Formats: sequence, C-alpha cells, structure tokens
Amino acid sequence: MKKKLLSIIMIALSVLLLAACGSEETNSSGDSGDSALAKVKDQGYVTVGFANEAPYAYKEGDELKGVAVEIAKAAFANMGVDEVRGEIAEWKQLIPGVKTGKFDVITAAMAILPNRCEQVDFAMPGIKYGEGMVVEKGNPQGLTSYADIASNEDVTVAVMSGATEVDFLKSAGVSEGQIETYPDIAATLDAVKTGRAQATTATELTVKKAMKSTGGDSLEYVEDFQQPDVDGVPSYGAAAFEQDADDLREAYNEELAKMKESGELAEIVNSVEFFGDGNLITEDITVEELCKG
Repeated sequence: MKKKLLSIIMIALSVLLLAACGSEETNSSGDSGDSALAKVKDQGYVTVGFANEAPYAYKEGDELKGVAVEIAKAAFANMGVDEVRGEIAEWKQLIPGVKTGKFDVITAAMAILPNRCEQVDFAMPGIKYGEGMVVEKGNPQGLTSYADIASNEDVTVAVMSGATEVDFLKSAGVSEGQIETYPDIAATLDAVKTGRAQATTATELTVKKAMKSTGGDSLEYVEDFQQPDVDGVPSYGAAAFEQDADDLREAYNEELAKMKESGELAEIVNSVEFFGDGNLITEDITVEELCKG
C-alpha cells in the first residue's frame, strides 16, 4: 500500500514539473521563451548592424539614418518593437555579427546573393539598385565601365571590403591585382583623391551621396557609366537574420508585405534623398530565386 501511494505521489510530482517547464518555455503571447521574436519583444528593442554607407544606413551624430534604417524602424514598430539600436561595423563584419548573435538583424540594404544565403536568412527584398563609379576630375583614363578597367592594367580600383563590387569587377574581367579594398566608402574616395587608385565603385546611390558630402572638387561621378552585365546587377537589398531566427524574420516579412500593399514602403523610399520610384521593386522576385542566382 505504501509503495502504491509513493508511486502515485511521484507521478503527480512529475506532471507538475512538466507543467512548470512548459509555462517557462512559452510566454503569454505563445512565443517560445528562447525565440528571437520573443527576445526582442521582451527586451523592447532590436539591435541592428550596419555599415556606415549612406544613403542606405549611416549615423549622423547620435541618430541612425538611411532608407534601410527607416524601413526597419517602421516594420519593427508595427511589430511592437519601437526602439532600434544601431551598431556600426565594417561591411565584412555584418554577417559574422548576426551569425554570432551580436546583432538581431542587419539593416544595410545588403544584396541578396547565393553565397550570402548560405550564411544568413534574408527577409523579402525591399529595394533595388544599380552600380556607379567615381574617378579623378576630367576622367583622364576615360573610364565608363568595368570593362574599361579590365582592359587597362595600369588602372587600380578602390572598393569597400566585403562589398559585392569586388565580385562584380572580377566577373567583368578585372584582375585581382587591380583591386584594392578599404574599410568604407570615404576611404575609397580618398584613395582616388590621393592617386592610390584611379577609380572607386559602389552602388550608384552610395557614390552619389558620398560625392555630395565628402567628394570634393578633385573627383567626378561618371554620368555615362555602363551597368555591368553580371549576375547580381541590379541588386535587390534586404534585411538579413540569423538562420535560427525564423519567427523574427517571418514577422518582419509580414509587416513589410503590409507596408508594400498600403504604400507605406513607397512613401519611405521616396522620402530619402537620392531614392525614388526607380528603386521600388515592381517585378515578382523572391528570396528563393535570388538565392539560386
């Protein structure tokens, strides 16, 4: 009789223990306590990583600005997360940062590319953009395309480290020895100013913004630049998440889809300098298609 009573007590304790564990793992909204979505909602803020690359994402004083930032702010606010905490990183540090949990998300309008899809999960694309080039005033080398750089071994091109332009240049035939990398766009412009490079390239919007703020009189934006005929151009930019953060990414996608439908996304894009309707995605394109290349 005592043994039977002891067994009943042990079973009852086990049931109570399992119930207690279950209540710890699920919060009042039904999210797993360990989920990425529950984490940002519980803490009340989201930590974003961004390269200091205007006009996509950049810091002006203490304020985080840029089209990718404004899109993310609106999407997270609609999710109930009003505070966006930005952390500057070199472009090449963004993906490692989100993979290790340093950032909850990357909001740098990062182009969706197959090699990146192997490391992070992208949200649906929010904007698209092409390439641009800056040279010495007067364009003494007559550079209007990546092919022009490839055909002149005396030309060195400065590129931001980790940027897609490194692969674009190589795909266009530019040798590795002609490419020098720098931590940010300001440094690439300085390389052209000082004669260490004859050109710098980045997205069209990046170089236009950089020319306005730090270009100076000794540089020139190549107005008749020919877009490279390589995979990845035009680029489709999106926020990127750690691969185990499915619920956070899906919630973000849901809000972004609503913003597209309501016109809020177009309003944000058109409100940021250098952007316009041409940067809005009108064609049917999916992350899955872009990840295949």
